[in-house]
Amino acid sequence: MADSKPLLSLGWDPVAAEALLRDVFGIVVDEVIWKGTSASEKVCEWKEPEELKQLLDLELRSQGESKEQILERCQAVIRYSVKTCHPHFFNQLFSGLDPHALAGRIVTESLNTSQYTYEIAPVFVLMEEEVLKKLRALVGWSSGDGVFCPGGSISNMYAVNLARYQRYPDCKQRGLRALPPLALFSTKECHYSIKKGAAFLGLGTDSVRVVKADERGKMIPEDLERQISLAEAEGAVPFLVIATSGTTVLGAFDPLEAIADVCQRRGLWLHVDAAWGGSVLLSQTHRHLLDGIQRADSVAWNPHKLLIAGLQCSALLLRDTTNLLKRCHGSQASYLFQQDKFYDVALDTGDKVVQCGRRVDCLKLWLMWKAQGGQGLERRVNQAFALVRYLVEEMKKREGFELVMEPEFVNVCFWFVPPSLRGKQESLDYSERLAKVAPVLKERMVKEGSMMISYQPHGTRGNFFRLIVANPALTQADMDFLLNELERLGQDL
Repeated sequence: MADSKPLLSLGWDPVAAEALLRDVFGIVVDEVIWKGTSASEKVCEWKEPEELKQLLDLELRSQGESKEQILERCQAVIRYSVKTCHPHFFNQLFSGLDPHALAGRIVTESLNTSQYTYEIAPVFVLMEEEVLKKLRALVGWSSGDGVFCPGGSISNMYAVNLARYQRYPDCKQRGLRALPPLALFSTKECHYSIKKGAAFLGLGTDSVRVVKADERGKMIPEDLERQISLAEAEGAVPFLVIATSGTTVLGAFDPLEAIADVCQRRGLWLHVDAAWGGSVLLSQTHRHLLDGIQRADSVAWNPHKLLIAGLQCSALLLRDTTNLLKRCHGSQASYLFQQDKFYDVALDTGDKVVQCGRRVDCLKLWLMWKAQGGQGLERRVNQAFALVRYLVEEMKKREGFELVMEPEFVNVCFWFVPPSLRGKQESLDYSERLAKVAPVLKERMVKEGSMMISYQPHGTRGNFFRLIVANPALTQADMDFLLNELERLGQDL
């Protein structure tokens, strides 16, 4: 060590860093915020994978690149990415751009802190609890607990783990050997994270008992009761029912009051997956769709969907007031959660979760709520419902559009029937031929960059479009555009 020399600082040049960031922010404003939200621009610029690899020059090399090259990289990334803020992006359960939420995301990314202790995230620990308190109040709880999770799937998995731990607390230490065969119940319309969670937690996908749903995709409470009795007769122990408020495809809302009655009689934990539909609670006009949600033990709610808070923003809310989250997940790491700190250690919330490092997801929602107010967010929800009504009425005026069912939510499921199939419903191959239409139209719209709409089969139904009306920037003109565009793209089919 005697001949060692002082190391040169490898820190960045603040002047150069500022210049780079100002240029990058300029590109983002021009290419994402302006062009990316303009109906006159493309939703995407489609390239085949091999061509895109060449255009992006993805190889990582030993030598760094100049500022000019880095800026070109940023422009290329934006150019060839899908513009999910675009008014004609109807593909996912999230879309659109809220500038205040984006401002919150910029601030949290810049501060680059973790949500686990008050010591390093004092503002955000207090803010998260205030936001969770507001969400719980909308559910109908005056007290409780909660945490922001990395997506609705993890929120649902946490609920399964909490329900299991509440029933069999020994499983935290003894694992699966402490458990009898367990059974949880949901419909085939539930999110796929339920089976994934059962597999991940060691329960196995066979532990998920499928309850029948009606023709609109809603759980049938009488069959729930029957499935619980059947599971018990087979030697399994029922412990959890998962209802869905806003199913992924049809947008169905399970009858929560009747399901809660069953759970109350049977002593089962009720989790409501309201990742998609939870934001309807903000609307005095439409919140009846979630009547009974206050009787749940836990609720998953993703404000990054209908409220446009930006990915990701997913809350798990609990009615529990016994610190169940911390008891279930905590490990008391002594280097992080010291008990002799100079402040109230109850503010160190990191032991509530399985993660260690945890993103700050509360600021974007808090800042957007501060700017919009509850009334502004309510108008946002109500507008989406109003545009769906307009779209459905316009569909009914046009030949070639066939609804799968009248929408209950902002999912509009429909077939586009091309000219060659109109009036051919009695043909033996009609359904088979109709199922091929949506994939062809999807390819055409994506390659032209004009729109993006999801499609899927569902039960015995062949491929149909599932269009999501959520972007607050949408207008009736955008609804007219998508109908006209489907007619244009499918006129030769």
